[in-house]
This record gives sequence, structure tokens and C-alpha cells, in this order.
Amino acid sequence: MSSLVKFSHDRNIASIRLNRPERHNALVPGLLDDLRSCLELARGVSPDALVLSAEGRSFSTGGDIGGFMAHAENPDELLAYSDRIVGALNDAIIDLLDFPAPVLAAVNGPVTGGSLGLVLAADLVAMSESAFLQPYYGVVGFGPDGGWTALLPERIGTAKALELQYLNTRLTADDALRLGLANAVVSESGLERQIDAWSASIAGMNANTLKATRANVWDKTRIAAVRKRLDQEKRWFLERVIAPDTLEGMKRFTGTP
Repeated sequence: MSSLVKFSHDRNIASIRLNRPERHNALVPGLLDDLRSCLELARGVSPDALVLSAEGRSFSTGGDIGGFMAHAENPDELLAYSDRIVGALNDAIIDLLDFPAPVLAAVNGPVTGGSLGLVLAADLVAMSESAFLQPYYGVVGFGPDGGWTALLPERIGTAKALELQYLNTRLTADDALRLGLANAVVSESGLERQIDAWSASIAGMNANTLKATRANVWDKTRIAAVRKRLDQEKRWFLERVIAPDTLEGMKRFTGTP
């Protein structure tokens, strides 16, 4: 299997693990392509549940700014790269929302930028005590993607979602639990036990009932509405990514002269 994303299937639980720890599992087109391929494999084995996790110290720190910087001198190349990466992220989020079984996320560390969408698309989220969520868009200059405007306001309320992004607020794991973005906060060593406990509980339920429940919540109409808003995020992202002030923001963020 791909070196950027690992797939396994055991006891009718499908597991997908992001595997770019040396770059904090930052998103690049190859990782997102592999993620979508693994989601297709997972769908093919008809599991009772899907578990999404990550190697290393971070769950995922969003789009790899180094990837954007590599194309920054040519606006057409930068637009094409940005269109591909944000488009693939949007597709992966939709794949997760449309997955025909419960989706569990084990968040072992920081989640920043567009990677939040992978967490928002999960049904049950366990976060380690050291994990946090943070946007960073206003710091760099990108337009929000990954559901920060397409999904988050519905989850925590419009005013709170705007506050987090206006102030670049860092949400600790306990904050996420209080806001309903996480279902459990555990030690990092306890993440696997929590996921195993949820998986065992799900395995004791009628799988077809749980699948019907998820399909009723994420029906075609609701998913289409999310897709429309994700597409809107992408349009703003593409407009912002080639703006001079965004290039300066990327340079400041990465310490590039």
C-alpha cells in the first residue's frame, strides 16, 4: 500500500492511518489521493466502522505551505496546484460524509488548517490531552477551507465559528469536548483503548441500523449542500492564494526571505 496512507482491515473494522509524520501529516496532493484510494478500499470491505488516525506527533497540520511556496513564483502553477489540493481535500471530506458506516477519529495531536474537515466528517472523535484545533488562515492569508466555514458554524454556532477564525483561537482538547467537536479526551496512550471500546460497542449493534442512521443524517440533499459550500471555500481559496499579501504571509510563516 501507499507510504503516505496506511490501510488495514481487522475484525470488520477498517483503519486508515495518515503516514507523513516527518511533515506532521501536512496535506499534499499525493497524500490526499492516497487517502481517497484507501477510503475506496474501506468501502469495498463493508466494515462495521471506519477508524481514521495518524502517525507521529500531529494528526495533520493542514496544507503543506512548502508545497504552495514551491509554485509561488508562477501564479498559473500556484492556482493549478491549489485547485488540485483543495479539490482533493473537498472530495475526501465528501467521501467521509458519504461513507456507509460509522466513522471514528483518533486525534493524537495538532489539527490545523483544512485538516479540520477530516475531523468534522467523523461521527465519534477521541482527542489526546495534548491535541488542539486552530485555523491559522488570518495569520497566513489563505481563505478558509476544509469546512471551517462550510461545516463548523452548523456544529458550534455561527458567532463562535467566526470568533475562532477572527482571533485564530487555539481550541484545546477540553475546549473541543465542551463545544461538541470531540466525544472523549484521553491520554495519548489511551487513544487506542477508547477507539477499541467504541468499536466493540458498535460491533454489538445491528450494523444495518447504524448504516441506515448515518445515511439518514448524511443524505444526498445534505451532502449536496455541504459540497456547494466547500466549492465556495475553494473559490475564495483560489482568489486569496495568488494575492500578494498571501505570498508575504506565507514567507513570514515559513521564515522565507
